[in-house]
Amino acid sequence: MKQRILFIFRQLARSSRQALLFVVCVALSICSITAFTGFSDSINQSVLNDARTLHAADVLIRSKTEISGPLDNLLSDWIRKGQIQRARVYEFNSVVRTADDASSLLADIKIVEKGYPFYGRVLLKSGRNFHDVLKSGRTVVDASLLDRMGIRAGDVLKVGYVSLIVDDVAMNEPDRPVNMFSFGPRVFIADEDRDRLGLIRKGSRVEYTQLLKVLNNADVDALTNRLKAVTTSAEVRIDTFQTAQSRFKRFLDNFLFFLTLVGFFVLVVSGFGIQMTLTAFLNEKKATIAIMKTLGATNRYIIRHFLVIVFIMGFVGIICGLVAGYGIQNGLARMLRSFLPTNIQLLVSWAGIAEGIFLGVAVLAMFTVFPLYRVKDMRPVVILRKDVSDKPKKRYYVLSGVIFLVILSALVFWHTRDFQFGAYLISGMCGLILVTYIATAFVLSLAQKIKFRQLAFRQAVKGLFRRDNATKPIVVTLTASLCVIFSIFLMQMNLDVSFVQSYPPGAPNVFFIDIQPSQAKAFTELIGQKVTLYPVVRARIVSINGIKIDPEKEQEKRRDNFSRVFNLTYQEVLLPNEKLISGKHLFRNDWKEPQVSILDMVVEMRPLSIGDMMEFNIQGVPLKARVSSIRTREGEAISPFFYFVFQEKILGSAPQTIFSALHLEKDRIPALQNAVVSKFPNITVIDVTETLKIFSGLLTQLSTIIRFFALLSIAAGLLILISAVFATRTERIIESVYYKVLGAKKAFVFKVIALENFFMGILAGLLALFMAQAVVYLICKHVLEIPYHFFLATCVLMVLAVVLLVVLIGIFASRSILDKKPISILKEQPDG
Repeated sequence: MKQRILFIFRQLARSSRQALLFVVCVALSICSITAFTGFSDSINQSVLNDARTLHAADVLIRSKTEISGPLDNLLSDWIRKGQIQRARVYEFNSVVRTADDASSLLADIKIVEKGYPFYGRVLLKSGRNFHDVLKSGRTVVDASLLDRMGIRAGDVLKVGYVSLIVDDVAMNEPDRPVNMFSFGPRVFIADEDRDRLGLIRKGSRVEYTQLLKVLNNADVDALTNRLKAVTTSAEVRIDTFQTAQSRFKRFLDNFLFFLTLVGFFVLVVSGFGIQMTLTAFLNEKKATIAIMKTLGATNRYIIRHFLVIVFIMGFVGIICGLVAGYGIQNGLARMLRSFLPTNIQLLVSWAGIAEGIFLGVAVLAMFTVFPLYRVKDMRPVVILRKDVSDKPKKRYYVLSGVIFLVILSALVFWHTRDFQFGAYLISGMCGLILVTYIATAFVLSLAQKIKFRQLAFRQAVKGLFRRDNATKPIVVTLTASLCVIFSIFLMQMNLDVSFVQSYPPGAPNVFFIDIQPSQAKAFTELIGQKVTLYPVVRARIVSINGIKIDPEKEQEKRRDNFSRVFNLTYQEVLLPNEKLISGKHLFRNDWKEPQVSILDMVVEMRPLSIGDMMEFNIQGVPLKARVSSIRTREGEAISPFFYFVFQEKILGSAPQTIFSALHLEKDRIPALQNAVVSKFPNITVIDVTETLKIFSGLLTQLSTIIRFFALLSIAAGLLILISAVFATRTERIIESVYYKVLGAKKAFVFKVIALENFFMGILAGLLALFMAQAVVYLICKHVLEIPYHFFLATCVLMVLAVVLLVVLIGIFASRSILDKKPISILKEQPDG
């Protein structure tokens, strides 16, 4: 037994490069999914343990309008009976100013009643109690606001019609969800100052939230069900701390799911690397296997012997993969730290570890069966004559593919929890690999028919079809991996060009919202130029042709739907960039009932035609209107538009606000913003140029994280390249010796190897680029509906970088082949 153990370790030591490569492939196959599972479990566990803290209450009631009627009466009754405590919260955006009106900034205002938060605490820089600081006439702000406005604690900050003293800085807010696109820093204001601000009026864009603390925990569900029973408005959302899903949780779930898809791909690619590396390892052991068979060892004994070796290497690889996965989990937390609440703690996920071990064993079982199976086909006489063993039968490849597909499908269904979506996902992954394989095979078949004049080119192309060279798996792997990275990179560049760099000349870049009708004339005079004012009336759609709108079913749709609040307007003419596609006029003179003109985007949500009836709920007032025309927008100009347009006689008296949009030179924006909010504190000014900077920074950060993990699949593809060199090392050495015997210099052999890798690199790069451009084109044109840009120079650089990387890796892995002396090989060849 001792001799057998020593024999095993001697074999590992003598093939240390292949053994190390095998371990790396196994580790790479499981590290990413293990990391994502562990990170996701940590998030879920933290949310479960601190759910009350993350929502600051037992029950949350949220609405776009002030909560009143039976629901408010019921809450007041429970408060009198001592069943609950309540804290109202109002959130909206508004421009804040310094005391001298010299500087202004769009901020995220949060007005809170005493009692907030019921769970957790708002941490202040001074360490004081939140409500001891937040009193009438005082405010607590984010540190970033002080930096951007050039003020400090103790200074005056104007909010609305009130001047407040900045008393402290908020370091952490327990219930602040991840706000992927926050317009500005947080400003806390006491509820006692709410009315004095003058910012909350009819039609104002305010998020109304009532936080409830249930004094008897056992009553949470019962009270919640009672609240839902008396709620008739579709605008009111009622959740417990367990059912409410915060924005950061939704964001992380979606983002981690996407990264998990990348992890699945890395697993697939690494599996091929495992197979190629084990093939290389066993090829080096041909002589050993021949001697063992000559001495009477059975195939069963030899396979069991190498199974032990595979188990040892696999065990080390799994351990390394789990350790690397934990490291990646911590790295992912650091990269996402700006999106995570501060109280999130990373945990060791035993479910993630168990999944990692299962994946490691499954990958080993799937991708080592064929190399080990081929051991039994190695005959002593064939091996000793240096001939190549027969290839395994195709049915074993088919069986392995079926097993692999079953295990991969199980993993996908386990993570998606959705059979239909999982089936689409698997079909997409298989389709990508199949298309890549067909394209690779087609191009390689063409290359085989080309008659190159130079010998080095002919030999390099011939080398692509060397037995066990795995040219197709290498190119397919690199192509699919590069396609993902190229697509992400090109998509980011197209978004950046469309929304940031190439903002249309003359397009509105400053928006003024929440203008009151009584302020319209004075606002126009202050601007000092021609201004178009757009009245806005907020409403929900109740029914279409008598069929009630089901908000829950509408929300299941992936695109825009009828569950949300819409902005209605009134006007008698088309906007400059609109035209009618159905109907002769915006409104018909022969109809006496209320009419509505709809945008073609509404028809995309549900088929509608002229004459159809729509029922709206305008802040509690029902309105039925008949569709009089259908409009569409021409061009891609950035300008205001409305889904629903009425006549002024219908909506003119409805509660409304006004907004306007202007194009200004960038250096004029700050001064005008200061002037507007100084005279009209309730008006919110949005500088689109600053908003786009935030969008660009967010896009860059997320795409960098995605590209980092996509690079793991590139690493797996390069490992296949190295393992293919090792697997065909004997054939490559013999070829190089023949070149040298026939008078070729080392430089010629180097050139052949470099050209062989160049062909693989250029093929993978160009195929990946073509596929990525096709994907990005479809997304830009048919999903985002933005201009598509090719970025020729960038694409050339990306392909050249890929070619250079593949050539360098291929040459590095072939160093020992270049240095091999002919005499050492010729002595081993049989006579004749």
